[in-house]
Amino acid sequence: MEGAVPPVDEEPGGGEAAGDSALARVLRAAARGEFPPGDGGVTVIPPPNARDSGVLGMTAHAVVFTDQDPEWVRATLRAASPDPLAAPLGPAFLAAFGARTGRRVNCVDLLTVAPALPGEPELELTEVSGTDHPRVVRARRFRDRVRVWTTPDGGVLVLGAGVAGRLEVAIELDEAARGRGRGRELALAARQLVPAGELLWSQQPPGNARSVRTFQAAGYRPVGAEALLIVD
Repeated sequence: MEGAVPPVDEEPGGGEAAGDSALARVLRAAARGEFPPGDGGVTVIPPPNARDSGVLGMTAHAVVFTDQDPEWVRATLRAASPDPLAAPLGPAFLAAFGARTGRRVNCVDLLTVAPALPGEPELELTEVSGTDHPRVVRARRFRDRVRVWTTPDGGVLVLGAGVAGRLEVAIELDEAARGRGRGRELALAARQLVPAGELLWSQQPPGNARSVRTFQAAGYRPVGAEALLIVD
């Protein structure tokens, strides 16, 4: 097994250092449990790079990261729903946001985070390259510096630099390997592959109860919901 994933110094696609973007600061604060005021408001900030654009919804506050005019964002939110808490992640605003930017929202995910863990993973992990596994193909569309490990029983662990340069993890298991706690072990192992002091992020569709429970059992804690705008 190779060593830990190095810290991320640059934003995906160039631009500011990851730690300097407004969105990166919001994410780090949320990971510490420091959230925007629960006032039903919306904060509009510049995107961290040309690729990343979307909405981060937290308790009674939303953060929209975009290069669009903040006044357009606020006016469109008012027109989208009479409920200011529901509007930012509601279908009307997200559809208008996508049409305005020439992108679309794939889904709204639960966003979770966990700190790095010391020690070496107990799982037998082998780093691989050149795989065409669907999970890896998708990761390479939306993340930079992607690295992939597999287990003998068909587990796949993917790490890469995603939104605002944050380290993100995704895992996959063959059906035959499920139901034995292997997903939790992969999610825990990922925390041991990142450098001390780093944060590791993961997104799960809220309806995928198995995935949500797996990551929470491995110590990942929810910080909000996230809708990313993607280019087909």
